[in-house]
Parts: sequence; structure tokens; C-alpha cells
Amino acid sequence: MMKHIFQKGTDQTKPTLLFLHGTGGTEQDLLGLAGEIDKDANVLSVRGNVSENGMPRFFKRLAEGVFDEEDLIFRTKELHEFLDEAAEEHGFDRNHIVAVGYSNGANIAASLLLHYQDSLNAAILHHPMVPRRGIELPDLSGKNVFIGAGTNDPICSSEESEELKSLLEKAGANVKLHWENLGHQLSMGEVKTAAEWYNNL
Repeated sequence: MMKHIFQKGTDQTKPTLLFLHGTGGTEQDLLGLAGEIDKDANVLSVRGNVSENGMPRFFKRLAEGVFDEEDLIFRTKELHEFLDEAAEEHGFDRNHIVAVGYSNGANIAASLLLHYQDSLNAAILHHPMVPRRGIELPDLSGKNVFIGAGTNDPICSSEESEELKSLLEKAGANVKLHWENLGHQLSMGEVKTAAEWYNNL
């Protein structure tokens, strides 16, 4: 089991929101966004199982922006299987999960989409990178993805955001790419735009 927080929502027809923090964050970090996105939904917030100099992450990296692919594949599978277990333990619909990830958490959410056709229903990816290239993609028809990006993001270039969008679209997903005139930080404007997008799904 991965370290996590589960909060049962008031409306079980709504999806379960899966929160995935950035490097150095914890399962507490993004809980405040739940009220902005959907106050009636279940919340499942997970802590990454990898520690980089004491900072929780979802998978290892070899350097800034250089992912340890082997570990990424292993950790993606681990998270995918954890979602199966968590759905059983907490009694929510496994086929109705919307991921909300920031930075490293957005990368592992994107990796779930690229590796497992039915792991996620939809995803809000704040400042993601392209987790893997040159792999056969599952059929993502009908999946909705929101990508929040910063025009001055020093970690995730605008080319990277565009590349992820086209990768997901080639696999059949509906993707909205939203730009903020900012860097790598997560702004309230971006959160509110993502919430609007989610509420129109």
C-alpha cells in the first residue's frame, strides 16, 4: 500500500479525484484543490514512494529532467495496482478516477495514461513533461486531459507541453492545453481554469 489520505465524498456518482504532488510534496499538499474542483467527489491523495535526498517523489530521476525509465515503468505499475487495491479498500468506482497532478505527480499521471488504457478516466496535468517517448500507446479515445503550462517554465519547455499534447491526441485523447504567462509554479488562475474544464466534462 502507498501512504495516502482518502476522504469519502457526498456524491458517489462523481469521480474520485486522485491527487499526486510535486517533488518534495506530501499527500497533504494538493488537498486544498479538492474544494476548487469538486467539493462532492471522493478524494484520494497519495504520497510518492521514492525519496530523493529526503524529498518524496513518484519515481527516480537521473538528473533534472532526465527520468530513470526503468524505475518510472515500475512505479507506474505500482501506482496502477495501488488504485485497484484502494478502490476495493475504500469502496469507490475504480473506473471513475480523475487524476490531478502537479510537476512530478503530473508526470506519473501522464505515465499512467501512456501505459494503461483504463487506469484513469481523465487527468488534470499541471506542468507535466513527456514521461516516455517511442512506445506504443494505448487507445485513449474518449479520455479527457487538461494540461496546464507556463510560457516561462524553466523545467518544462513549451515544446515539451506541445509534444505531450500531440502524443495524447495521436492516441485518441481530447486535450486542452492552457497557458499561463508564468514559470513552473501552480497559480490560482490555472487551478480555476482546470476546475472550469472539469465541470464542463
